[in-house]
Amino acid sequence: MGNREKLLEAARKCLFEKGYERTTVRELASAAGVSMAAIGYHFGSKEALLNQALFEALDSGGQALGPSAGDGDLGALWQRLIEAFSANRTFWLANLETILRAQRDPELRGQVASGLRQGRSGMAYEVTGTPEGELSEETVRTLGSVQLALLGGLMMQHITDPESAPTADEVLAGIRALAARLPDEE
Repeated sequence: MGNREKLLEAARKCLFEKGYERTTVRELASAAGVSMAAIGYHFGSKEALLNQALFEALDSGGQALGPSAGDGDLGALWQRLIEAFSANRTFWLANLETILRAQRDPELRGQVASGLRQGRSGMAYEVTGTPEGELSEETVRTLGSVQLALLGGLMMQHITDPESAPTADEVLAGIRALAARLPDEE
């Protein structure tokens, strides 16, 4: 494993253990077993390294979201996500910190926007089980967008006030209550 890969692995570990703001250049270099200068050489800055590690962790799911089922079981999906928010609180805080920083950094904002597009597609897959490459744009824009919006709101509730945040069953009950109030299609 080269220095670049060692740094990315160290950054993922630090994001999960310490979060974005509390991770220092010295800790990253030490965890990777490389010099601090290697961060600048390979990534340009600590922030660029942490951003790439964060995006890779989100893109791969796995450690961040737990293993994907893609079987359409919404109860199991929301339970898995809630467990991920609790188990990886510092990682999800880092995700929120990145979204806020992106509002002042056009390049990062573009990366976050790209990640959101992938997130919509991934959430549509989770619900339908249809491989992402086969999903219609309408399904991604509707079902995927709504699921991603629910994920963001639920994440904020669980990392801020886990004691009163909704359970997976309560999320499903809320979705059913919303659906019952939708006007009939014309």
